[in-house]
Amino acid sequence: MTFELNLSRMALRLDSDGRYVWAISDRAGAMEAQDIDVIRLCVGDPDFDTPTPIHNAIGQSLRQGRTHYSASQGEPELRAAIAELETQTSPHPCNADEIVVFPGATNALYSVLACLLNTEDELLVPDPMYVGYCGFLAVIGCQVTQVPLNVARNFAIDIEAIKNAVTAKTRVILINTPGNPAGNMITAEELAELAEFCRDKGLWLVCDEVYSMITFARRHTSLRTAAKHLDNVIMVDGLSKSHAMSGWRVGWAVAPKALIPHLSHFAGATVFGCPQFIQDAAAFALRHDEYYVAKMREEYRARRDYVVNRVNDIDGLCCQAPDAGMFVMVDVNALAMDGRHFARALLEEQHVCTVPGDGFGETTRNFVRITLAQSVEVLSEAFDRIETFVNHHRQASHLMM
Repeated sequence: MTFELNLSRMALRLDSDGRYVWAISDRAGAMEAQDIDVIRLCVGDPDFDTPTPIHNAIGQSLRQGRTHYSASQGEPELRAAIAELETQTSPHPCNADEIVVFPGATNALYSVLACLLNTEDELLVPDPMYVGYCGFLAVIGCQVTQVPLNVARNFAIDIEAIKNAVTAKTRVILINTPGNPAGNMITAEELAELAEFCRDKGLWLVCDEVYSMITFARRHTSLRTAAKHLDNVIMVDGLSKSHAMSGWRVGWAVAPKALIPHLSHFAGATVFGCPQFIQDAAAFALRHDEYYVAKMREEYRARRDYVVNRVNDIDGLCCQAPDAGMFVMVDVNALAMDGRHFARALLEEQHVCTVPGDGFGETTRNFVRITLAQSVEVLSEAFDRIETFVNHHRQASHLMM
């Protein structure tokens, strides 16, 4: 007699939901294990080292014995640093009591949405959306409706389409500015309009702002800055991208005070606090970051310009310049390929790994996402290979006609 592996519906949803998106990345890993020279243009993990002063800050914290349990809401010093930052950029003063710290922005979003949504509730989110949402939305088990962004306008948000998509079951609208994967930015006027609409309809508006410090076209405007009222809006941010601290796992939610006890209870029940020494270093990072963040932002800008120029110089590919973030969405439709076909063939033939666009939504089925988390030198080699790949397939297509 064998033991039957009985799994929860949640576990089964996680097994099936969104994993195919990373199949090409998994294949790239297998190729690298065979000593094949693969260039990874897939994952948005900054290639910069965390700035040295932040390392020094964590060392000092460790030497002071800051290695014990932390309060579930987060250390007072980090919450104070976040509140200072929010107060500087918003007409609404922010208090440390409006903040809960989590191990990363993804966990912050999961925790927030788990406290707001039941399985029968509906969440609206733009299409394309960050593929990382798939996992925690599957865990929550709510109904998810994606509302297309305007591809022709560089993936601009369509406020009217979102309004029209609201149903009796809608409870939360989740937005992302600057956006992943498309680098789109939502204006202050659009944020204010959407926040007021949601308030009138009794809906929560949650905004993922993890790319807030990596902008090129203009400065980021936070939902908390744009909204007239704050009782239905929640902002999530973190240090993974802006400070090259992806492995440190530091994120937070700024929320109405009435929600804070519930978020704190959820954090206490699921992660039991974040390490004190990491929170100490994060507080230091937020208060001493201007030079380092600006330096990284300018390097991302240079990489973006290089990628956009290379893409649009290759006959058969095209893209628009993103206004922010770490990615460029490349349209491969002219090659009579969808993004998944293109990404698979490019990896096998030229050993360049990208992410197929259908993982982010139907809107980007004919796209691939390319990361800016590589130096221009690496990007140059990658695009030489991509150009060879595209030219070969274009010539083969002509021969078949």
